[in-house]
Amino acid sequence: MYRFLLSRQWVILTLVGLVLIPVMIKLGYWQLHRHQHKVAQNALIARSLADDPVPVTTLAAPARELPRRDMWRTVTATGTYDTAHEVVVRQRTAADEQSIGYYVVTPLVLGNGRGVLINRGWVSAGNDLTKFPDVPAAPRGKVTVTGRMMADETTAASGIKDTKGLPARQVMLINSSEQAKRTGRPMLGGYIEQTMPEPAGNTPEPVPEPDHDSIGPHMAYAIQWWLFAAAVPVGWIVLVRRERRDRAAAAKEAEEAREAGATAAAGDGGRPADPAGSGETEAAGDEAAPAPANP
Repeated sequence: MYRFLLSRQWVILTLVGLVLIPVMIKLGYWQLHRHQHKVAQNALIARSLADDPVPVTTLAAPARELPRRDMWRTVTATGTYDTAHEVVVRQRTAADEQSIGYYVVTPLVLGNGRGVLINRGWVSAGNDLTKFPDVPAAPRGKVTVTGRMMADETTAASGIKDTKGLPARQVMLINSSEQAKRTGRPMLGGYIEQTMPEPAGNTPEPVPEPDHDSIGPHMAYAIQWWLFAAAVPVGWIVLVRRERRDRAAAAKEAEEAREAGATAAAGDGGRPADPAGSGETEAAGDEAAPAPANP
């Protein structure tokens, strides 16, 4: 009844289904983990933004990687800007998430001679990407900057390729170690996204606060993958039953056709002799009849 399952076509179909089920289950868990990571990150951002500001030196030190627990913490830093080593970071979007331009990163020299990178905000790229853009001058003299503490950008973490051979004072990543080499000054690990003081004329445009409300579609995707995994055996059973039904119907039709053929053959064998034979017999009888006598 189910011998067709041993056919090449059904063996391949069954094996494909057996492979798809664990793959889909794994993809569902992958999306679940992404959902959990997003939820945890949102909680961390909200908690960090709500904490009271602390001096940047309590969280960061030269050549020290910023711990994840300290990301987005509000910090303060007091010093003077080193505008001679100011750089712009290419291929960054404005708050509208559409306009492409630069982040303006300027080292702030602290009282102990160490520096910390300040992301002062976004400016338009202009028409000539080979030239340094028109950047509003950083404040002179001693200033106190407040902002969000961020970890150094790397290609591995951001996916941004650290392209070499760029025009002067243009970079792809905000990285304190690289800027320490450029300036010859010890740099605190990580950098500060400036929130205060607000720049005159809103230029450079401050980097917006990170979104910590949206959780994304990852949980919905996880459920979808698990439903797909459950649908595979259900679909397999439906196809097997349909195949069995179609084969049974085909076999029944074939049997009925054979029976009809046998009945027709039996009917042909019981018919009377050809009428032409009767005529010949009658003719023979006529010949054998005696001729009438002459009167």
